[in-house]
Amino acid sequence: MEQVTYNYQDKVVLVTGGTSGIGLATAHAFARSGARLIITGRNEEKARAAMSGTAFEPEFIQTDNSRPKAIMQLFDKIKQKYGRLDVAVNNAADETGVGKPLHEFELPDFENAMAANLRGVWLCMQQEIRLMLGQQPAGGAIVNVASINGLGGAPGGSLYSAAKAGVIAMTKSAAQELATSNIRVNVLTPGAHNTPMLQDMFRMQSGGDAAKEAEVKQMYLNFIPQKRLGEPAEAAAAILWLGSDAASYITGHTMIIDGGMSAMLR
Repeated sequence: MEQVTYNYQDKVVLVTGGTSGIGLATAHAFARSGARLIITGRNEEKARAAMSGTAFEPEFIQTDNSRPKAIMQLFDKIKQKYGRLDVAVNNAADETGVGKPLHEFELPDFENAMAANLRGVWLCMQQEIRLMLGQQPAGGAIVNVASINGLGGAPGGSLYSAAKAGVIAMTKSAAQELATSNIRVNVLTPGAHNTPMLQDMFRMQSGGDAAKEAEVKQMYLNFIPQKRLGEPAEAAAAILWLGSDAASYITGHTMIIDGGMSAMLR
């Protein structure tokens, strides 16, 4: 696909979960657009491998989004080094909360799913908003990354879906609260994209059987009117637009990017 760039020269941009999939594609896109880029992830070696061979050198801050202390340390470092934050992309997540019917999950499953996929987003938003409100000039843009599973649920993915539904609701609430504060808050809601997380999901659902894995993938494709998986760069392009001045009158929006997968249900 043709790469569209926006001018993020000297803008401080944070991408959580920026070492893989949509987060990594988004990091590359912001870097090409001139941003002063910070990415997070749990594995520093993975981050270096992901960005090796490129002309971009984002700052990597090792952060586990399921740990509140790690999130506080992340924002302490951002405040100390940059003193501001212009765009935040809350993308970090994991696949906890999938793979079983709702009644087979136990309390630790629930707590882990919410910690990684909902509480971590809330804590990041809390710190991002406080920083954006206090900086000069005040303002910024926040883009949260949810999932179409959060629009209505998914069998075998109740806890993950619940967490992503929470992200969508938090986004809409914050957008209304901040509408006159020059801070825009939107949510990207991707469908099936060709990411390592989705490939892991295919393998898990097929029990490692290659033939069954192909069947599982085809099942997904059958539900997508475009008959293909999305590419991470396609989601990244939407995120860059939402964070830019080109989307200056867009806040509280749920941008669904799923090849038409959920069109018949909404």
